[in-house]
Amino acid sequence: MKICYEPIGVMHCELHNAHDAPRFYNCSRIKGMIEIYEPYVEGLDALCENEFIVVLFHFHLSKGFDLIQTSPAGKRKGVFSLCSPMRPNPIGMSILRLKKVQSPLVFVEHVDMVDGTPILDIKPYKPLEENLPE
Repeated sequence: MKICYEPIGVMHCELHNAHDAPRFYNCSRIKGMIEIYEPYVEGLDALCENEFIVVLFHFHLSKGFDLIQTSPAGKRKGVFSLCSPMRPNPIGMSILRLKKVQSPLVFVEHVDMVDGTPILDIKPYKPLEENLPE
């Protein structure tokens, strides 16, 4: 089975080298903006109601993968226990603070991807506590 995706947009930010990108979105101070392509712009309606968004993206600079890799702490671990960009399917996920939507641009903080990163999807981030039945 082959699965193909088309990007809905692209990240614009100050990071141009993958080695300069923060390891995780939750330790990033980088700001950026996602440019949404036509015909997806209408999908931004009401996105501004969220404080955070989940952004799925393609690790477009990733070249190959190993199932066992070395973690930033120097431990050997399986790729599925790491946030490494070198994965069987080079898909990344970040939770970004949404600052503003000015169609077709989405302004965000806590960016951990490089300029030019293809964006695959955007979803509202709903913390578990908000979704539990009382």
